Amino acid sequence: MRPLFTKVLSAALAASTLSAYSPLVSAENARDTKVVFEDDFEAGDSKWEFLDPETWKHNPAEGKSGNASIEITDRKSEYSPPTRSPGHVALVKNLEVGSCEIQFRVKSTLDTGNHRDCCVFFGYQDSAHFYYVHLGAKPDPHSGQIMIVNDAPRLALTTNEKLTPWDNDWHNVLLRRDVESGTIEIFFDDMETPHMSVVDKTFGKGRVGLGSFDDLNAFDDVVIRELH
Repeated sequence: MRPLFTKVLSAALAASTLSAYSPLVSAENARDTKVVFEDDFEAGDSKWEFLDPETWKHNPAEGKSGNASIEITDRKSEYSPPTRSPGHVALVKNLEVGSCEIQFRVKSTLDTGNHRDCCVFFGYQDSAHFYYVHLGAKPDPHSGQIMIVNDAPRLALTTNEKLTPWDNDWHNVLLRRDVESGTIEIFFDDMETPHMSVVDKTFGKGRVGLGSFDDLNAFDDVVIRELH
């Protein structure tokens, strides 16, 4: 089995969506980091809590060059959050982080049009209090934004107008958060220029996870680093 970090670098180099590989942390943004979680799903999905296990599956690696992954299998979910927010949520077990980087690869497996998306969850306190990034294909006030759920239906913290360039290939995503400054940045394939950014200090340290609002995705090569 290849080390996970080597797999991530190899995947980034090979990704057709990148003309050239950029470091995850540029020199000007470099900070002391510590890897606190990583999962390439080669050993299964036991490190994750799925809020609706029936809509997720583990895909074992196939062949010598195949990679394992987890995948959302149904747009509908039996999980019913207390206020309007994403229905597909997979949270890392036994981990809470403050300032951090959340890195992963994602593949959209169904073209659902303007709201084709994946979500990154962080600062998760409970099912009614958390942040998430919605990487929707075409932004509007409820899609393609950095969002907050604070005991009320999800609310956009950004007024993003950038399209998320989904296709049927794997993409590289990085979320970087600094709880002291409140800065939140999300990168999509381009690891030098944020796809979206905002400043908000509502929630501090919390759980993190992956998923979607109601779309189908596969995820692989998750690495979480604490920033110091």
